[in-house]
Amino acid sequence: MNNTDTKLMKPDSSMGKLVKHLLRDRLAMVGLLLVILITGSAILAPVIVPHNPNKMNVHYRLKGPSIEHWLGTDQLGRDVFSRVIVGSRIALKVALISIGIAGGLGLVLGMLAGFGSKKLDSILIILFDTIRSFPTIMFALAVVTLFGPSLNTIILVVIITSIPVYGRIVRAQTQALRHNDFILAEKAMGAGKMRILGVHILPNVIGPLLIIASMDIPVVVTIEAGLSFLGLGVRPPTASWGSILNDGYAFIRNSPWLVIAGGAPLILTTLGFTFFGEALRDIFDPKLKQEVV
Repeated sequence: MNNTDTKLMKPDSSMGKLVKHLLRDRLAMVGLLLVILITGSAILAPVIVPHNPNKMNVHYRLKGPSIEHWLGTDQLGRDVFSRVIVGSRIALKVALISIGIAGGLGLVLGMLAGFGSKKLDSILIILFDTIRSFPTIMFALAVVTLFGPSLNTIILVVIITSIPVYGRIVRAQTQALRHNDFILAEKAMGAGKMRILGVHILPNVIGPLLIIASMDIPVVVTIEAGLSFLGLGVRPPTASWGSILNDGYAFIRNSPWLVIAGGAPLILTTLGFTFFGEALRDIFDPKLKQEVV
């Protein structure tokens, strides 16, 4: 075997593929930098905020951007930059917790639907379709009416509405794998369903699921911001990008920096996680966008 054959047989590592793709794709690099910026600011928020985000000072209400207050102050004299940084913690907390739980439950239910009996598959599909038939905002309003506005309510809404999405993705992947030769060989050797699902199906379906989940982070962030904008999310004085937008909307004619401060993080988060998620998809599963969700 010559050196060329050896080189062809040696696959690039996943990290190597990621680095090469990022170096070639400017949008992917931009996405990575935005993701690092947003997550870093959320993690380091208690350290980098220059002022107490909830401290009121009516003497400095609705002041424009300055050296002391980079994004100005709101109608209560609170530092907007500090509230934006702290709001990133709320946004990512909701996104990571809700997507993590929904992804885990969707993974289990999707594998059961794709590898189980036709009766079980039909029941789970009907359940998925029933949940997805309700508009997300209408469903959120109904849940908020029952349980009251809070951060936990937002997380509950996102979990319930996201499980069918992830469940269908995993179901489609599982059904595509269940008739492969290596699965049939495992069955012939007497392997049980739990071993097949855990050892052979799970490693092959979790990758596409993580890619979709990473691209859903800005969607969940937007849902949290929308509910907080309507007064149905986090309660005052907790800082949220949605509540900052709501405050800015009331004073948009005189203090437009409030709307900009609340809207810009949502735009950057959407662009960052979308670009980075698409880069991951192109690297690890380029056929994912062609499959039925």
